[in-house]
Amino acid sequence: MSMPLEVMRQLTEEQIAFVKRSGLKAEALEPGFVQLRMPLTGNQNHIGSMYAGALFTLAEIPGGALFLTSFDVQRFYPIIKEMNLRFRRPAKGDISVTARLSEEQIEQLQQQALSTGKAEFVLELQLTDDSAEVVAESRGVYQLRAR
Repeated sequence: MSMPLEVMRQLTEEQIAFVKRSGLKAEALEPGFVQLRMPLTGNQNHIGSMYAGALFTLAEIPGGALFLTSFDVQRFYPIIKEMNLRFRRPAKGDISVTARLSEEQIEQLQQQALSTGKAEFVLELQLTDDSAEVVAESRGVYQLRAR
């Protein structure tokens, strides 16, 4: 079920061309836990803070990264159904996000997807700068689907 860490890292950082161009980096990829970082360099807007699209990308990718670390890619695939982002303050440096799913959540999602063909989960995340200030909050509705 689990794939090598380097393969998960490559899929997270490079599979989607837009994400690769943004410079997003996976700092931690473990079962049920991911930590990602978006660099400010190359992702600035017209006033020098991080572009909203880069922040949105950083908020959305954890659902896919958690999928890679937690589920069997031969049996399941993820989709995003809904995404909301609330901007709290300008992001003037690199921004990080951490996302988690418990072992119980992972098992429950797998069982539901196997029995009904799909299972939804919600990730409510905080995007933070290097001083742990929240620059944005997100809420994403993801779906695990059985192949």
